[in-house]
Formats: sequence, C-alpha cells, structure tokens
Amino acid sequence: MSGGGITEAGAAGRIRLRLYVAGTSPRSTRSIESVRRLCERRLGGACDLEVVDIYQQAALAAADGVVAAPTLVRLSPLPARRIAGDLSDERRVLDGLGLEGLDVPPAASGADRRETVGGGGGER
Repeated sequence: MSGGGITEAGAAGRIRLRLYVAGTSPRSTRSIESVRRLCERRLGGACDLEVVDIYQQAALAAADGVVAAPTLVRLSPLPARRIAGDLSDERRVLDGLGLEGLDVPPAASGADRRETVGGGGGER
C-alpha cells in the first residue's frame, strides 16, 4: 500500500476527495466523469466527492494550493495528496493519491455515495 498512513479513510471509513475544475469545459466534464467512475468502480462508492469550479471559488482553490485545473485532492485520510492534469488513467490517479491497493468494501447501495458541487458565492 502506498501513500503511508492509509489506515483510516476519514469519517465512517470514507475517502474525501475534492475535484477542482475550470468552468463547464469539455475537459472539466470529462474529469468529473472520470473521477465519478473511479469512485464507483475502484473505491466501491466509499468516497465523498466535492466538485469545485475554480472560477467561482478561487479562494478555496488558493487555500488548497491549486494552480491548475483539473486537480484532484484527497482530503482524507490524511495526509492530503493531490494530482493534476489528465484524470482518465485510474491507476495513475489512485497511485498519485496514495490509494492504489486500498481495500475498500463495496458500498451497500448507490444512495450511500455523497457528492457536492461547489458553486456560487459564499460557499466554503
């Protein structure tokens, strides 16, 4: 198992991911689809995915040290890790986030997956 310290996957055994995208471009759409697919197929749906548009929430992107989009950040389990660029290669993404080889039990149902989309003003 890579990434060191992957023994707890956040609250209730879940992995928290934040995906930074740039607007509604085709590249952003492909990145969102790729990460959703990864969460379902490789992480058994045991992750919470937050999608943040860097144009609408530049302060949040700056706080996470994001300078390019798309960027995927693993918020938990700690330590935080990030990967930028093409997110279509699942193995590369899992390895970059330190999640390759992580044993995650399959989700009980699709309703167990949580996803939020960061949008307009005032959200954090």
